[in-house]
Amino acid sequence: MSHKAGFVSIIGKPNAGKSTLMNSLVGEKMSIITPKAQTTRHRIIGIVNDEEHQIIFSDTPGVIKPNYSLQESMMNFVQGSLIDADLILFVTDINEKHDESDVIEKLRKTSSPVAVLINKIDKSSEEEVRSKIEYWKETLNPDTVFAISALHEYGVPAIMDYIKEKLPVHPAYYAKDELTDKNMRFFVSEIIREKVFKLYDKEIPYSTEIIVTSYKEEEKITRIAAEIIVERDSQKNIIIGKAGSMIKKVGTYARLDIEEFIDGKVFLELFVKVIPDWRSKKNYLKRFGYDD
Repeated sequence: MSHKAGFVSIIGKPNAGKSTLMNSLVGEKMSIITPKAQTTRHRIIGIVNDEEHQIIFSDTPGVIKPNYSLQESMMNFVQGSLIDADLILFVTDINEKHDESDVIEKLRKTSSPVAVLINKIDKSSEEEVRSKIEYWKETLNPDTVFAISALHEYGVPAIMDYIKEKLPVHPAYYAKDELTDKNMRFFVSEIIREKVFKLYDKEIPYSTEIIVTSYKEEEKITRIAAEIIVERDSQKNIIIGKAGSMIKKVGTYARLDIEEFIDGKVFLELFVKVIPDWRSKKNYLKRFGYDD
């Protein structure tokens, strides 16, 4: 049988459950998951191989109307992934109201097959699911519609079968033992950022960037230093917390997850740095990897 390989783009609005689906499809924790919107900022690639297939999944930021330069860069990642895709998985929460027609318009114009994935159906009635399937058939006329629960992995195997059927005949793009195009520093920074999203409220997570400044693998331990970038001194004080209590929490939770991720001991040092208004400054966005 001939080998098949291709790019599968996962897109949707924030909080539709894209990252949960990505992790479920890849079988590894690639994308950070928090209850807050706009957690994914980059385009994250996860690669699945078997004897006859290579599926290159791409999880993109949730589709929003951008308000500042960082969000514009995030939407460029979405646009790029639509252009590359051999197949598009459009993830939508069953309770979502789709008032933003721009993503619908982009999907109508694409020449790639689009599968609509109606997520979070575990708490819905059959009637609600049926009416949502009809709605998407009329609105988008997609190649197919799946009703799923990514969190409970309900319906996920059927999506994999569909993808394998639709992939073009092509040799593998990546070496068979590769899982992603991102390096270890990237995943470490994402793990730390996930903790910031989970432990802080309001604008703090959105004003934060994580830069891994040092990553040294020694025989018995990996030593990591990272900076938590914020936009204002008041945010720096919140990140640190009273007598350093909050940053200690971030460090402890992040270290445990990093140890699990790399399967080894970790020494993690965190520093907080203020860069005023970094989200709107092109030079910083480029330095932080948002210039695709």
